[in-house]
Amino acid sequence: MAPRLHDYRVTCVGEALLITGTTSDAGKSLVVAGLCRLLARRGVRVAPFKGQNMANNSAVTASGAEIGRAQAMQAFAANLAPEAVMNPVLLKPNSDTTSQVVVMGEPLQDTNARDYGDLIPRLRPIVLDALNTLRADYDVVICEGAGSPAEINLRERDLVNFGLAEMADLPVWCVGDIERGGVFASLYGTWAIVSEADRERLTGFIINNFRGDPTLLDPGIRALTAQTQVPVFGVIPHLNGLLIDAEDSLGITNKDGGPPISQDGLVIAAVRFPRISNFTDLDAIAAMPGVSVVFTTNPALIRAADLAVLPGTKATQADLAWLRAQGLADALLARAESGDPILGICGGLQMLGQWIEDPDAIEGGGTSEGLQLLPIHTTFEPTKLVRQVAGYNDVFNLPGSGYEIRHGRIHPDNDRPMWRNDHIFGTGWHGFLDDDATRAAFLSEVAAIRGLDFTPGAYNHDTARLASLDRVADAFEEYLDLSALPFR
Repeated sequence: MAPRLHDYRVTCVGEALLITGTTSDAGKSLVVAGLCRLLARRGVRVAPFKGQNMANNSAVTASGAEIGRAQAMQAFAANLAPEAVMNPVLLKPNSDTTSQVVVMGEPLQDTNARDYGDLIPRLRPIVLDALNTLRADYDVVICEGAGSPAEINLRERDLVNFGLAEMADLPVWCVGDIERGGVFASLYGTWAIVSEADRERLTGFIINNFRGDPTLLDPGIRALTAQTQVPVFGVIPHLNGLLIDAEDSLGITNKDGGPPISQDGLVIAAVRFPRISNFTDLDAIAAMPGVSVVFTTNPALIRAADLAVLPGTKATQADLAWLRAQGLADALLARAESGDPILGICGGLQMLGQWIEDPDAIEGGGTSEGLQLLPIHTTFEPTKLVRQVAGYNDVFNLPGSGYEIRHGRIHPDNDRPMWRNDHIFGTGWHGFLDDDATRAAFLSEVAAIRGLDFTPGAYNHDTARLASLDRVADAFEEYLDLSALPFR
């Protein structure tokens, strides 16, 4: 007989709080990051945690573990190096119905949504042990929920919302994004539809992303509090231009770094693959003065941009077939013919090669012909390559660094930081363009190929990211009732 939820309950020393949201992308990651930053600035030893994450945006720890990129960003906010215990279960969608299950940083198996339920008894103690480890090591752990805690059809298999709160005896706050509309209905509906036991754990609401005079919300806040007996602990204003890593494709937005410091700017068009992954690789580029980045499925935009980018993907062969079906491959080949620059990253790099073969059916098997723009080919292997990397980039004569997350092995020279064939570029390293010198050299080369008067402005990505997190923490200091935090 499978253990019941209460069999896993453990009392720990460290304080903890669970931040849930009425929907995906309601602001849970932002609130966790902001609280981690605020508490770290106050000298509190604080760590982030997400029991189960579903995202194709991921990061690699120093030990070679793969976790959600949002948790790596939250660790950065807390002045910590990311660890596998911060995100013990990561689901990486391969298709609309299947995902790769990554447990404590290592791939476990592929599964569909229905069969995933059979794994829950095995995963539940792993999730709780990871949280207990953090609670033993830190004063405070800020936990992030997933999706909505009101998904009552999934309550019995829940590892990350009220199921986690029950196992670990956590107070719960719920965030609603007012810009989506219906924030009072969604907050009230969340409270109303969950069980009475779960409702008792819900101790506070937050309204996120408000533009305008917050006093206009006062009647609604009073009515919500009267009907639920749950207070609203704050109204967070809309914070524009934050450099905070998006967790999944719902967070994809076009970005503009502002006016150029020289005569010309650069327009970059990135292919928005159905299974796009680690699109945050373009965040540092998009923040540069004079650079705008658009994610698109429009062949005309791909053809016309100063630089076309094929980002990472969790389904390389399937997305390559989709690329051809959408007419995007033709647009890329036209660019190549006319001498316009193209960049491929990880899966995008593999598509630019001669062919991709999958002898062990990692992505369904078979061999796909690539776009044949780089003199490489790829073979998928069962063992996933997950590691931080550093090496010399002989394309720009600079040291380089990043991280790898892929089953594909590049032939020849799998460890090469960057490939170049005239105006065609590729790298298997995520985060490669976060380096300031590499990014400036690459953009300068793109501008030269296009005949543009573009000068990269001075910009340090880590400094800018930290400044964004400090803006969030400053807003929390001003707009949240921090006395409501269930710890001191």
